[in-house]
Amino acid sequence: MDQSQQDNQGGLLLTPEGNLALHKELEFLTMVKRPEIAERIRESLQHGEFSEDNSELDEVKFEQAMVENRIAELKGIFGTAQVLDPDAIPTDYVGFGSKVTVFDEQFKEEFEVRIVASIEADPNKDLISNDSPMGAALFGQESGASIEFQAPEGKKRYKIVSISR
Repeated sequence: MDQSQQDNQGGLLLTPEGNLALHKELEFLTMVKRPEIAERIRESLQHGEFSEDNSELDEVKFEQAMVENRIAELKGIFGTAQVLDPDAIPTDYVGFGSKVTVFDEQFKEEFEVRIVASIEADPNKDLISNDSPMGAALFGQESGASIEFQAPEGKKRYKIVSISR
C-alpha cells in the first residue's frame, strides 16, 4: 500500500463514499448472498442432487469460498481503515480524495476524476487509484500543471484545470 493511502496510524484511508459502498457490499454478502448460498446447498443435499462428481456442488462451494473470502477481506479492511475527513482533502494540490478536473490535450475535452485508494477505484465511475499511472502522475501536482503518463492505450497528456473536494 502506498504511503499516501495511509493515515498517520498506518490504516487504510477511505473516502466517506467508499466507506459506505464497502459497508453496503459487506451487508449484502452477509445478509443476502451467504444465506442464499447456504440454502442452495441445503436444498440440493435434501434432494440428493449432488454426487461426488457433481460439478454444480463444486461451483456452489467455490462461490461460497469466494463470498467468505470477500467478507473476511472487508472485515479486515474495516479493522484498520480510517474514513477521510472531507475537510482534510487538499485543494491546493492533488491529494488523496481530491476531485481533479483535467483537460485532455489530445481529444480537447475536460473531465473530472477523484483520487482514491485502490480498494475504491472504479474507472467507470471516474474513481482513480493513486497507484494507477494517471493517479500517480496527478498526485502532488498543482492546478495548472501539465502531466504526462503511459496508459495502456498509449501516452496521455493532461492539464490540471482545477482541484476541489
